[in-house]
Amino acid sequence: MIDQLGRDITYLRISLTDKCNLRCRYCMPAEGVCKRSHQEMMSEDEVVAAVEVAAALGIRKVRLTGGEPLVKKNIVSICRRVAAVEGIREVCLTTNGLLLPQLAKELREAGVKRLNLSLDTLDPEKYAYITRIGQLDQFRAGLKAALDAGFEKVKINAVLIGGFNDDEIEAMAKKFGFDIDPKKKVRNMAVSEKQTLEIIKVLYYGAKVIILDEPTAVLTVQEIEKLFTVLRRMKEEGHSIIIITHKLNEVMDISDRVAILRKGEYITTVNTAETNEQELTEWMVGRKMDLNIARPMVEKTRPLLEIRDLTIKNDEGATAIDKVSFYIRGGEILGVAGIAGCGQKELCEAIAGLRPIQSGLMIHKGDNIVGLPPKAILEKGISMSFIPEDRLGMGLAPSLSITDNMILKNYAEAKGPFVDRKSGRADAQRVIEELEVVTPSTETPVRRLSGGNVQKVLLGREIKAGPNVIVTAYPVRGLDINSSYAIYDILNQQKQSGVGILFVGEDLDVMLALCDKIMVLCHGRLMGVVHAHKTTKEELGLMMTGALDLTDKYEDKPAGIARDTNITPEQLESVREEGEN
Repeated sequence: MIDQLGRDITYLRISLTDKCNLRCRYCMPAEGVCKRSHQEMMSEDEVVAAVEVAAALGIRKVRLTGGEPLVKKNIVSICRRVAAVEGIREVCLTTNGLLLPQLAKELREAGVKRLNLSLDTLDPEKYAYITRIGQLDQFRAGLKAALDAGFEKVKINAVLIGGFNDDEIEAMAKKFGFDIDPKKKVRNMAVSEKQTLEIIKVLYYGAKVIILDEPTAVLTVQEIEKLFTVLRRMKEEGHSIIIITHKLNEVMDISDRVAILRKGEYITTVNTAETNEQELTEWMVGRKMDLNIARPMVEKTRPLLEIRDLTIKNDEGATAIDKVSFYIRGGEILGVAGIAGCGQKELCEAIAGLRPIQSGLMIHKGDNIVGLPPKAILEKGISMSFIPEDRLGMGLAPSLSITDNMILKNYAEAKGPFVDRKSGRADAQRVIEELEVVTPSTETPVRRLSGGNVQKVLLGREIKAGPNVIVTAYPVRGLDINSSYAIYDILNQQKQSGVGILFVGEDLDVMLALCDKIMVLCHGRLMGVVHAHKTTKEELGLMMTGALDLTDKYEDKPAGIARDTNITPEQLESVREEGEN
């Protein structure tokens, strides 16, 4: 079922009753609600009929709520019949849990898969006050019954009441050293704050085992240190913590034991104190590897691409990039560092001609290419390749073969009405051989390749076009260490051939080793451009959070402004006039 905004609606909520066996202060008056006659309420047959109609329209999940649905005498029968409706894959219940000791087993057997339990406080006195007539022990008995019954998922919801029970969250945060404002709106939180909130949530509801998947991917150095301090404190409190990460320095810093996986298979588990990064790498890859990332010295050319006072909006119409200036020379890699969502995506798309630019200049060999579509940019003789973050969704056609994806780059150049698949197949074979792509053949759909091989195909296709500027966003995200180092080598080869590379990354250690210069963004603003060999992770972290501004401390020019600029006075004046308007 599609709504007016084009969204696919598959979820239906049905309120079975307005009656409840509690009198929560934020929900209903002390005397309860006015009793309705039986004729005013949906009958069991009517509920089932409504679900049958909804299922025919595409509804797949039904949540039964109230009031308190468990006070309805025929609740088990309703659940059984709803679960049996053709097309319904999941029946859920939202309940205060007090009647679960009597009903949990029957409800599970009737086909209910998930429960949402309401619990607003862990303090017995506050619970009695909020509910007016409930006891916390009753809830605990209901929760135990739910867990014993074997529901697929039991979730606990809480309503925070300002000045009454929100202090419990604050106390939990202080206990473990979290710095968070419980009154702050989630939509206004930074990524690191949202992550902190998720951890506090699971701690609040008593989780003893916590699994963190790449928890530091979007954090600054300072935030990582703070997170690790919290995790150590949680360990001391008796929590078990599992961290999934590819950053070996963090593994060595925070873990007690390390389990190694290779290509989905378990290899071994070792004590962290008895191993090192080199040994872990060998287990991960299956052979010895040099962990040093090369940064070859190449003679720099004049700026190939100059960006001056660039302003870009995101999909919601807010400013994503705010008057940013930078340049890329041939034979250098310019890194872009910043907390996730600071405008990196919009910047890459704008440079590639895929996103409109509000104001500013984008000079390539003296020509302003702002507003030009990708085809027009190519027609001007400007060679630029874009390797997007979304490899399969935006970079390649996943259902097409490697050959056909090669053709997509230059099919418009074909002479006559037919596509030359022979040359496309030759290009595909060349990429496979030169980049060591593991694939059965050139005709294999790219969706069947591993992440590393997909990235090699994408890079190979773009490099084949002979670009003088490459824009790449998170090129090694999700790749194993072997594939990652292969990508670094490819980028260095392009750098040595005189190509200018814009490298958007999230691993500061990699950026410091690979890049020549690093540009730091904070909320879409430029915080400075620094030489990679002259800076530190700590300094980059401060810039990423806006605590350090180095825009006026770069050589003899403001950050991002080239001494040997290709921008003419006339072009610069047009930008100034644009800014004034």
